Amino acid sequence: MRKTTKSQGEKIVKYIRRAARKHYSSEEKIRIVLDGLRLEDSKAELCRREGMSKGIYYKWSKGFMEAGKKRLAGATAHAANTDDVKELRRKAKEGPDHACSPILSSLVANAAAISSAAICCAAACR
Repeated sequence: MRKTTKSQGEKIVKYIRRAARKHYSSEEKIRIVLDGLRLEDSKAELCRREGMSKGIYYKWSKGFMEAGKKRLAGATAHAANTDDVKELRRKAKEGPDHACSPILSSLVANAAAISSAAICCAAACR
């Protein structure tokens, strides 16, 4: 079987197309998926308006719904058990100079991220 080599022009065109692709932020992806869930326009119309393929939209939508299910089910990467929480509360009462204050900050940040994901998912399920 013969391998065909691409000409220099084909390589340049491929490079330009790859560089010209639009990169979406997480916020943009969420906005687009929520727009699709609102059913105001068809998925095809939404994808045309955003300049993307329907396959990409459905991939994002599936990921969004799976992440929402996991968050609502309480499955988190760093789930704390009750003993951990009691220990952190005890250490927090000892004062802010204690070594656990970075851990508490991390827990608060994770709780905020979980609640925001749950709110987005709940809005999408309406």
